Amino acid sequence: MSAIPSPQVPTTAKRRVVQLGMLTFAVLVVMAAYAGVGLGINGQVPSGMLGYGLGLGGLVFAAYLVLARFAPWADPLLLPLVTLINGIGLVMIYRIEQAGQPGANATTQFMWTALGVVMFAVTLIVLRDHRILQRFTYTAGFAGLVLLAIPAILPSSLSEVQGAKIWIRIGGFSIQPGEFAKLALVVFFAGYLVAKKDVLSLAGRRLLFIDLPRGRDMGPILITWLLSLGVLVLEKDLGTSLLLFGAFIAMLYIATQRTSWVLIGLLLFVGGAYLAGQIFSHVEARFEGWLHADDNEIYNRTFGGSYQLMQGLFGIGSGGILGTGLGRGHPELIPLSFSDFIFPAVGEELGITGLMALLMVYMLIVERGLRTALGARDPFSKLLAGGLSFILAWQVFIIVGGVTRLIPLTGLVTPFMSAGGSALLANWMLIAMLVRMSDAARRPPPQAIQNEGETQVMRR
Repeated sequence: MSAIPSPQVPTTAKRRVVQLGMLTFAVLVVMAAYAGVGLGINGQVPSGMLGYGLGLGGLVFAAYLVLARFAPWADPLLLPLVTLINGIGLVMIYRIEQAGQPGANATTQFMWTALGVVMFAVTLIVLRDHRILQRFTYTAGFAGLVLLAIPAILPSSLSEVQGAKIWIRIGGFSIQPGEFAKLALVVFFAGYLVAKKDVLSLAGRRLLFIDLPRGRDMGPILITWLLSLGVLVLEKDLGTSLLLFGAFIAMLYIATQRTSWVLIGLLLFVGGAYLAGQIFSHVEARFEGWLHADDNEIYNRTFGGSYQLMQGLFGIGSGGILGTGLGRGHPELIPLSFSDFIFPAVGEELGITGLMALLMVYMLIVERGLRTALGARDPFSKLLAGGLSFILAWQVFIIVGGVTRLIPLTGLVTPFMSAGGSALLANWMLIAMLVRMSDAARRPPPQAIQNEGETQVMRR
């Protein structure tokens, strides 16, 4: 009887079978969507559907084999969910390319997806124990700052695109280092807050019903606030500025459980945004485009206008509840619908129902990440998993809120869906880190693993 594993510890074989089935289902959904695009455009299944399906299936099967070998106890849902989102993004970029919008290239995006899967596998193989990252806390922080600073230092001819200095462009090659900086800075935040959480948890004076932190402990949040303002001012990148500051506040709350830090962070951000809007024209233009999007003067403005935002809203509105159907909308009328505004393009052809389904998939990815944080056995892992999950959720909120006019546009892209390589590579690495931590959190005690092995031998 001792050789029978506990029901609470599912065998790795069962995990692998379930995960492989979900991966197969995700690839089949993507192939069905690909076929739907061709049928909607000209009534024929695209000739390259089988090739795309086999290519995507081969990529994720290779990722599955690496995961099964190097992280057998990892959460079985993460890889299939990301595969589904990434695949739908490929389908939409292909559809927009067929509509004739310049810049949309599904083949290039598929190549970036392949490289992203490779980075996923390399991260899992190299990072055998994520806890080793805690040793490089300050190194990761320095690396993140350097990655953020490089575009600001470079000449505008090598770093500026559409007013934002966030790129490194050499010849035909371009990369956005800020996407990788966010991973390094989250590692730094996690390591720093683990070491300082006891000090930062101390209460100072009480204001109404809130225990304020001590004045001497305000240094970290003020430095992070100034850093985010520096990104906003020097690189004109509202999205990264908001993403980094929000991540630090969230991780600070996770570490200390102090609501006062969240309130202080909100006050600092609102004050910084107001100050930046009064001083810098590009920030002011963003706010005007948000507040007065339907004003004719702002709508037709060349820089900082609301034409793109309104076209996206028109697209979502024309899609209605169920959408026009894949291949039957007009996503080419939305500027950059393959990149910044891919979410409204999906809304036009799949409707509000399709958008809600996509958000549910994102929510499940974040939920699995937070579940990993809850199950982690050491404070650093809890903070790192929570921080990585938060920046993914925060990024989705910022981009969806921007294109639906809930908040001002920021320039961030939809994770795993929008065209571009830097964000896709960084997000696949993020998922690999969550997979590694979930493997450590869900791995049963050695005795349970031994019992499982004995059971499998007995069954043979």
